[in-house]
Amino acid sequence: MDTQTDYVEVQTAAGRVRGAWRPTTGGRGAPRSAAFLGIPFAEPPVGELRFAAPVPKAPWRGVRDALAFAPTAQRGDPGVTLIPEPSVPGESTLNVNVFTPSPGSAGPGAGLPVLVWIHGGGYFAGSPASPWYDGRNFNRDGVVTVSLSYRLGFDGFGWIEDAPSNRGVRDWLLALEWVQENIAAFGGDPSRVTIAGQSAGGGAVLTLLGMEAAQHLFHGVYAVSGALADVSAERAEAFGRELAAAGGIAPTRAGFSSLSEERVLELQKKATALDPSSMSTIIDEGLPLGPAVDGDLIRRPTPESLRAGVGAGTPLVLGATDDEFSMALADAGKALRWVPRGILLGKLGLPRSARREYLAANADVAALGKTRLAGRLLTDRMFRVAVLRILADRGDAPTWAYRFSWPSGRFGFAEHCLDVPFLFDCLDGPAIEPLAGSAAPQGLADEVHAAAVSFAERGEPGWPRWDDREIARVWDTPSEDLPDAYASVKALR
Repeated sequence: MDTQTDYVEVQTAAGRVRGAWRPTTGGRGAPRSAAFLGIPFAEPPVGELRFAAPVPKAPWRGVRDALAFAPTAQRGDPGVTLIPEPSVPGESTLNVNVFTPSPGSAGPGAGLPVLVWIHGGGYFAGSPASPWYDGRNFNRDGVVTVSLSYRLGFDGFGWIEDAPSNRGVRDWLLALEWVQENIAAFGGDPSRVTIAGQSAGGGAVLTLLGMEAAQHLFHGVYAVSGALADVSAERAEAFGRELAAAGGIAPTRAGFSSLSEERVLELQKKATALDPSSMSTIIDEGLPLGPAVDGDLIRRPTPESLRAGVGAGTPLVLGATDDEFSMALADAGKALRWVPRGILLGKLGLPRSARREYLAANADVAALGKTRLAGRLLTDRMFRVAVLRILADRGDAPTWAYRFSWPSGRFGFAEHCLDVPFLFDCLDGPAIEPLAGSAAPQGLADEVHAAAVSFAERGEPGWPRWDDREIARVWDTPSEDLPDAYASVKALR
């Protein structure tokens, strides 16, 4: 191609940006997608802005290249991760990546539906620069796609005496405001925005669904393996004071600003290190860093907000894989061999009164041994029971549930993150085989991806809503719509 067709420019509210065309895959729909990478929606959160609410990006002159991913809040080598999420060094970490098949201003209501993706990583890691989050095949099927970055860990979510709370949440809000203001210039319709995310990103979109202040920013929610934080104000403050004491500083902006980013990360890692004694706390109370119920931005825990009817008019799809965290115990077989099953179940928080019902409902998994049973229970307590509870909290609101059950060709069960490349229809992308094996079924990716496209376009994914029949789509080969689909988790409700 010549330069005229390789590159494309779009005028945003802050200035002009230059993106690049690439081909889509799959041989249908739009043959190419324009990627605009690393567009800043806020000023770099450094110096006086480090622990402040995000400040919208000032306008620039000329044309800004948006041809490479911008700096990420994740620093250094993240180690072995299930999703390839590279770190990019630099200070300007608050950015969006926009993928569109038809850049150019669209009139009111004339643009394409929009999907905004919030990455996971436990609220302390993750990166929007993952090749798995490339929206090219959503573009192929007529959906403009945006991925966003946000401050992580203590910088994003830590309590500081005189700093704004929930800075990472404020980053989400400002990025979504950027979408409302600018997405029409990229061919998107700001009145049809679906927010979606996986793991902590799934928790993020559920948090936003329960926030009164966020309702005007989106029109649908797709929560994949959502991990809600809902950190109590008391726990958030205690953790902030603990970190300050460990650093020998006052728990103030001045105190934390006196520590380098590297030092805060070091203190954070020590304070959040997982060991057998802390695991039960994580299972019972969740992560210590994440969206906190501050009584201001987040007025109450998300389930309470949903029960009060916040977001009741917004369509929601949510679900989980069948064995999210079974992989975490995959090498524990020898250690668990000598642990009586009753003690193991008790350590993982299964009340004695619920054991008979739970074991009967999960007899197939129990027959595979204690390691698989423990992994399923850990999954159920941290992810799948939350799906059931949110479905109940939503009442008659338009809600659809799913389970991702296809067993990975690598591990033999449906582990955490396995469904993400199916959702984005990127089974031909990098690092798929270590998670899914060498024969991940493209037909299943076609189904999972098409459901997300349908939801973004029409507000429904293509199977019956959750009602008293408790039907969920079970993604497998073949997939089916199964009544009482979460029966194996009911003992934990």
